[in-house]
Amino acid sequence: MRAMIVTTTTASEEAARALAASAVDARLGACAQVVGPITSVYRWEGAVQTEPEWRVEIKTAADRVSALIDHITAAHDYDVPEVIATPIQDGSAPYLEWITEETRPS
Repeated sequence: MRAMIVTTTTASEEAARALAASAVDARLGACAQVVGPITSVYRWEGAVQTEPEWRVEIKTAADRVSALIDHITAAHDYDVPEVIATPIQDGSAPYLEWITEETRPS
């Protein structure tokens, strides 16, 4: 089973922690890291914006990505949340197996 990292950003540390916890609690992610604050520069509604954000990186099994994306999109407070899934090409076999085990419904 392939493993993936699904990344999103939020406007606050509190929102990032809540999103990370809800994904792990729902067994859509084995674990999540909250990183920040970071500075994001982006164009929104015709203007360049610069804002602090917090990145949430969730490790999951490939077959759980679609459900995780749905979960993030439903729980997110942004109109158009960043949600990017990146495959994990290689890593510690026991860790990658743990990701799969932790993302199975109990």
